[in-house]
Amino acid sequence: MANILDSDAGSERFSSYEAELKLVQADLNQKLDQIPELSGEPRKAAVRAAERALEEANEIIDQMRIEKPNIPAPAKSKINQRFRNYESDIDSQKRKLKSLSDDRKALFGSRYTDAPTTDDQLEQRQQLLSGTDRLERSSGRLRESQRIALETEDIGRNTLADLSRQRETIEHTRGTLLESESYTDRSIKTLRGMARRMATNRIITIAIITVLVLLIVAVIVSKFR
Repeated sequence: MANILDSDAGSERFSSYEAELKLVQADLNQKLDQIPELSGEPRKAAVRAAERALEEANEIIDQMRIEKPNIPAPAKSKINQRFRNYESDIDSQKRKLKSLSDDRKALFGSRYTDAPTTDDQLEQRQQLLSGTDRLERSSGRLRESQRIALETEDIGRNTLADLSRQRETIEHTRGTLLESESYTDRSIKTLRGMARRMATNRIITIAIITVLVLLIVAVIVSKFR
């Protein structure tokens, strides 16, 4: 039962790929018919579009080749014949596209020729000189950009050097401030010590005066007794 379902699913997928391939082949044939009427850049664009369509057709053919083993046996002979016809058609389209791609005169326009006349040679020479001028201008712009980049790099390097020196100055100033702060702390401690000693001396002085006054009072009292 599973094999039958797989065969039916394979037939449906193959038919889906087949319908898709027909659409791609029709689009490819249309592009191939348009290419002979074009030249220059439009022809190149048409050739690239045809190449993409051909790649898509080959991908579908590969998918169909994968699905072929899942086709029921009674239908395989017809499927194989149609598949060979599709491959033959794609090979024919591939050869036609290659032939159109190899037509250099059509690809490059009427200016291309294998045996150029004097006018053709002059035109080709002018185009070559024009291309050389454009290349030189592009090279000049590139050199100018490199010069600006180098100048910018130098400015950035100098700026970093200035910032480094400023950082060193700030760190030195910070060190000086910290040292000054330590001196200030020691001075404050010294002043506090002096204040404590002055207060102690004052108390001692007051105590001595008090004792002397008491002694004098005691002497006076003792004389009047």
